[in-house]
Amino acid sequence: MGEYAGILGFVGALVLIALRVPVAVSMGMVGIVGAAMLADWNTVSFVLGNAPFQAVFPYSLSVVPLFVFMGVFAARAGLSRNLYEGVYVFIGHRKGGLAMATVGACAAFGAICGSSLATAATMSKVAMPEMRRHGYADTLASASVAAGGTLGVLIPPSIIIIIYALLTEQSIGALFAAALIPGLLGTALYMAAVAVVVHRDPSLGPAGQRVAWGDRLRALKRVWDVALLFAVVIGGIYAGVFSPTEAAAVGAAGAFLFALFRRQLTRRIMVEALAETAVTTGMIFLILIGAALFNYFIEASRLPDLLVSGLTGLGWAPLAVLLVILMFYLILGCFMDALSMILLTVPFVFPIIVAIGYDPVWFGILLVVVVELGLITPPIGMNLFVIQGTTPGLNLGTMVRGIVPFIVADIVRVGILVAFPALVLWLPKALGF
Repeated sequence: MGEYAGILGFVGALVLIALRVPVAVSMGMVGIVGAAMLADWNTVSFVLGNAPFQAVFPYSLSVVPLFVFMGVFAARAGLSRNLYEGVYVFIGHRKGGLAMATVGACAAFGAICGSSLATAATMSKVAMPEMRRHGYADTLASASVAAGGTLGVLIPPSIIIIIYALLTEQSIGALFAAALIPGLLGTALYMAAVAVVVHRDPSLGPAGQRVAWGDRLRALKRVWDVALLFAVVIGGIYAGVFSPTEAAAVGAAGAFLFALFRRQLTRRIMVEALAETAVTTGMIFLILIGAALFNYFIEASRLPDLLVSGLTGLGWAPLAVLLVILMFYLILGCFMDALSMILLTVPFVFPIIVAIGYDPVWFGILLVVVVELGLITPPIGMNLFVIQGTTPGLNLGTMVRGIVPFIVADIVRVGILVAFPALVLWLPKALGF
């Protein structure tokens, strides 16, 4: 009875989300009603009084508002434009060079932002006008921003990785280290996708003017602050100087000081940045509360135990089970955003992964890669809508036509990480995590 209630509850949550009921409300409602079905209202009252507090109480969650703060003020300080120009002066003279520069700048900005949607929104305002001015087709230009924006989910610091770590009780530092090589691999594959596109049709991304070495060096000097911020925050975690929470505080303070020294902090911008940080943090915490209620119901229904025993009882090889799970996420990613997918599914998928013997850190990075693919997969790909909303005259159908090579690049990356787990696990082990 309980297992069937769990399945019904999961389907009900998906239906509510499809009907555009907020994710936090959908999971919370299903969790409350499901708990009432399986227990009594006294138990539900206890859960309602206890679960929301437990969901947002952990000290480790303090990294969320701090990294959000860091990304908001980095954007306000104009770091994204400097990153874009810094990459462009080295490869902008090649065919598709501006699109490659966009991917590289997105990767670098994602490293200090931690959010795919924020990276896509910020870089589209910087890169789209430049690529249009240089004669780039909207298909290639918009797709390079959308795909590059997904790197903000993976390259540390990443809010999604932090949430996964908290849900599965894994080390944030180990996951950050594990994400670095796959993030760089994704950047390289996206650039390769651009190269393939312009090789087939050079008119989509004409070459720009070659820049003198003196101008290149001057452009590099303008991105020293980004390099310093990344080195201090991520290097401090890897070297054991900071805990992730302390690194987040240092990064937030550093981004604020850079914005201040660049004289970007007017009173209006200060208020807007603080409000954006508060709204984003509140949204994440509200989703965590809804997920806590939903997860209590799922655990009480014993659905995870049913799935573990059912899949292991089939006698399938672990790889076959993994491929089924990845296919499930690829399909789900067409209809849901990244954070919702992880919060909704990890409670019953993670026990399966542990039961069939896969490393939780490796699976966490693989999961984030597959989830970020959903950000650019029609019909719901969130990055596509963000870029369309920030770029005048951009048609969604145009973006969908341009995004296909980047989806192929991501599928290739998933295949590489499944075939060679050491690409994920080598760095955490080398750093002693």
